[in-house]
Amino acid sequence: MLKATPTDAVRLLEADPDLGALLTGQRRQEAERDLVVRVHKLSVGLWDVSRLEGAGADHIGLLLLDGVIAREVIVADHVSAELLGPGDLLRPWQPASKADLLPVDVLWSVLSPSAFAVLDRRFAGELARWPEVTAALFERLSERSQRLATTQAISQLTRVDRRLKALLWHLAERWGRVSGDGVIVPLALTHRILGQLVGARRPTVSTALGELAERGELIRRVDGSWVLRGSPPDASALGRRRALAGRPNDLMRPVRRFGDQDRQDDDFLATLTPTGTRG
Repeated sequence: MLKATPTDAVRLLEADPDLGALLTGQRRQEAERDLVVRVHKLSVGLWDVSRLEGAGADHIGLLLLDGVIAREVIVADHVSAELLGPGDLLRPWQPASKADLLPVDVLWSVLSPSAFAVLDRRFAGELARWPEVTAALFERLSERSQRLATTQAISQLTRVDRRLKALLWHLAERWGRVSGDGVIVPLALTHRILGQLVGARRPTVSTALGELAERGELIRRVDGSWVLRGSPPDASALGRRRALAGRPNDLMRPVRRFGDQDRQDDDFLATLTPTGTRG
């Protein structure tokens, strides 16, 4: 089981410049100088997070700076995986589930040499001066939630070859790079973890990958990475209309207790708009 190896402290906005995207001028310079974090490194293998269980609720989390980590969620005899990469914020000391009725377990695996910044209590105190950086961290959490929702939708596609094709193009959005042969996804993912990502058994994944290769839509390189050929799955307006064709008018019936809904919406929008700026 892996343990984190501490390294030198770094300036956070030098290690992850995008976190300071909302800062300009003097404030950016001050944040670059003052926001200093400790960095730990992990080698490839199963990550033992039990040593982190003593982390308090006032620790913000671990910000992944480099590498790829898999979070595997185990429910009954099924495993579902999530891939985490640079920019993701994680709190591996949190319990897998606070519910008592459905047992859930989590395993963490380091798929490539990784490094993360420790956003601890001291850092949280410093961060109070930089709400722009806090907003950027919240945006990262929102982006991660969106990626999870996309992966869930992919896992519901019919046919495993369609799921795999959609998944690899989805991963290419984040990790891919364009080459003369196609779009390279530099992730040496095994058939097992691909199955966990799309909700399929490993033998079925192997068969589906073979079908994609025969059609010339996918190439597995010697180093384990993937080359995508052709075009991404169709997301045309016609396809969206078909997906929504059987959708009920209301997913949940709203309960109106405070009068007209339009007035409630206007009141809510007023809280988001600075005074005097509304038309």
